Order: sequence, then structure tokens, then C-alpha cells
Amino acid sequence: MTLQPNPQAGAAVKAADRAHVFHSWSAQELIDPLAVAGAEGSYFWDYDGKRYLDLASGLVYTNIGYQHPKVVAAIQEQAARMTTFAPAFAVEARAEAARLIAGRTPGDLDKIFFTNGGADAVEHAVRMARLHTGRPKVLSAYRSYHGGTQQAVNITGDPRRWASDSGTAGVVHFWAPFLYRSRFYAETEEQECERALEHLESTIVFEGPATIAAIILETIPGTAGIMMPPAGYLAGVRELCDKYGIVFVLDEVMAGFGRTGTWFAADLYDVVPDLMTFAKGVNSGYVPLGGVAISARIAETFAERPYPGGLTYSGHPLACAAAVATIDVMAEEGIVEHAARLGAEVVEPALRDLAERHPSVGDVRGTGMFWALELVRNRETREPLVPYNATGQDNTPMAAFSASAKAHGVWPFVNMNRTHVVPPCNIGEAELKEGLAALDRALSVADEYTE
Repeated sequence: MTLQPNPQAGAAVKAADRAHVFHSWSAQELIDPLAVAGAEGSYFWDYDGKRYLDLASGLVYTNIGYQHPKVVAAIQEQAARMTTFAPAFAVEARAEAARLIAGRTPGDLDKIFFTNGGADAVEHAVRMARLHTGRPKVLSAYRSYHGGTQQAVNITGDPRRWASDSGTAGVVHFWAPFLYRSRFYAETEEQECERALEHLESTIVFEGPATIAAIILETIPGTAGIMMPPAGYLAGVRELCDKYGIVFVLDEVMAGFGRTGTWFAADLYDVVPDLMTFAKGVNSGYVPLGGVAISARIAETFAERPYPGGLTYSGHPLACAAAVATIDVMAEEGIVEHAARLGAEVVEPALRDLAERHPSVGDVRGTGMFWALELVRNRETREPLVPYNATGQDNTPMAAFSASAKAHGVWPFVNMNRTHVVPPCNIGEAELKEGLAALDRALSVADEYTE
């Protein structure tokens, strides 16, 4: 990688951005986006030549890092041969991507409907479930994120839903298990699992099973906090769906394609949903791509009945070529196994050590290259380091932590009172330890706000 400072070029990029780019999830006059000059592997750098280790993997999607040469070459080769083609035709890159994905999904999820990203994958999974069942409602967890389009953001449980929540989207939220902040007064994982399933079944019964098309869950919630479901929970949800004729949808947009040290997080729990959404890591975000993996039972609904949905760029050849190359690279280089090993041997021991030494760390949870640190003011009361959905002055402690991490050359993933450790799945061990050392120093800043 070559870092050649060019502040003048950076200033021009920044000026054009501020003049014309409307940024997502932001008050436009209150943001100061970094102008990025380049990226390679697990790092990116600005126009001043400052390099950052990306512990956020972009938005948790660069599972094979930036600019992997084999994937870049595959995109170039596909562009030279066929840059685009309409989705109604059989195209080699599209067919091969679908074959490779279906070969790794659990159970009989063998049909692949391609979308442009995760949110529209969720939109189409919900549409398929509603058409399959003839029912209107969807149940989802409060601690969740499923996308920013209209239906997906209503299914989302976090505060980003509020501004768009019409109350008429047919969505009912429930509490999923999370022992550290249990809503069920549980003291063990077993109690949390049992009581969460009782709560979910009560919700189904009181909402009316005959009105519920689908239950959608992130297999392991991502942005909401990487809460590992207790043993037996997802199997229990599967049983409830079977009992009441409800479609079970797993959202693997963030957790899929090696992030958890398995191809899909569902593999950790030996559960097979009826529909599964994916995006992000399917091609490391190099070209936008998402999709829905569909079971035989749901696919049969549309065998002789047209599915009323589609996208102009469904299965775009460039995106699919990138997916084929990414999946091949992950298999050839053992990236899934690498993520599992580093998670178990490096990340978990290091984060447990940080929790012992830093009073601001209340909880550590995760697997593979998918970890979260819950930061608190007081370990005994578990009061979050900042209030729920904090902004401005209320968010000062997390802003100070983030600034310290960046000052030490690490770009963190921060959401509410948490920082997530979600680097590329093929990060080197030395790089990973470098990032963990920077987090150690940044947590000392967070400690200053504890009681």
C-alpha cells in the first residue's frame, strides 16, 4: 500500500462532498466525514497519509478486506466480457453465484432470488411470506435492524424506525432473549430461553396465529448488539413457526459469509429457516448485492403462480462475478476457519482481559470476527455508559472513546453504548493484536466516565 499525502486533493474531495452529497442517518450540517484516499486489506487512509485499521469492516461487510486482487480481477474480467444483462435471462455469473450460495445455505434453501442489498432482501422475504400464507402480520424483535426501506425499517426494532413508523405496516415487536439486560427477570441462559419462548408464544396467541405471516430474526443481531441467542432458542422459534403455520425468516445480512466463523450463523445453531436473507459479505461489498435463499416449500408457491416482484439489477453480472470470486477466495484461503480460530484464540481472550481491567466494560459477547463490548457507567447497576439513543452532550463518553481509538490508528464500530470488534475475517493476527491494543488505550478514556 502506498500512502502519499495530498491534503489539497483531500480538501477538494471534502468540499465536493459537503456541497453535493446527502448522507444517510445524519443531520447534514452536523457531520464531518473523513475524506478517504485509499484502502487495502484491513486498512484505509486519508489524504494526510494517516492510516486506520478498520475494525468496522466498512459497515461490517468487507469480510475479505479491501481490494482483494482475485476479486478485483474477476470484476474486471466480467466487465470486459459482459457488464450487465437483464434479469430474465440465464447468465453464467448469475447462475454460478446462485449455485455457490445454495451450496452453502442450510437445509433445502436452494433457490436464490437476487436483490441489490439487505434491505430489499428483507422486503422480498416478507412479501414472499405474506403471499405464501395469505396473512398480513410480521413479528420481529425490538433489538434488531433489518434495513432502511419502508417495510424493512418498520420491521427494525431500534430508534431508526421511529420517524417512519406509521403504525399500519403490519409489524408487531417482541422481546428476544438477552440475559445481560433480561426483560424476563431470568438468572440463567436456560431461564432466559424458556421465558423468551413463552413470551413469543403468548404474543402469537394474543395477536392471532391466523394473522401472522412470518417471524423474522437476525440469527445473531448485529448493529443491535451481537447478542448470541441461548441454546435452544432458535430451535424453539422454529417449533413455534411449525406449530402455527408461520414462515420463519432468518436475516443473515450481517452475520453471514464467514463473519461468525461459519458460512452462516444458522450453522452454529443447527436450524433451518424457510427463508434467509443475505448481502454484505457475499462479495465483501465490492459491488452491491443481496438476496433471499428460498426453501422448496416457499418456492413451490410460485411454481405456477407468478411471483409479483423483481428488480432491474437483480443478479447484476458484475455483482455476481464478485460473489463467485469472493466465495472461491474464502474457500481457497480458509477464511471462514481463520475467522473462527482468531475469534477463539485471540479476540475472546483479549476482550475478556480488557473486561477484567476496565471498569467501563460491562459485558463481552460474540464469536468468530463478530464481537461486542457493552460499556457501562457502573458494573453493578449495569447503567449504560450513555443513555439509549443518546445524542449531543449525552453521548460525550462514547464520542471521547471513539476519538481516542481513531487517534491511535483504529476506526471503531460504535453504536449507542457499545463498541463492536468486527474486522475483516482474513485480518492478520499481528494486525488484530494491534487493533486490540488500541482499544485497550481507548477504553481508558471510557473508564473516566464510570462511577
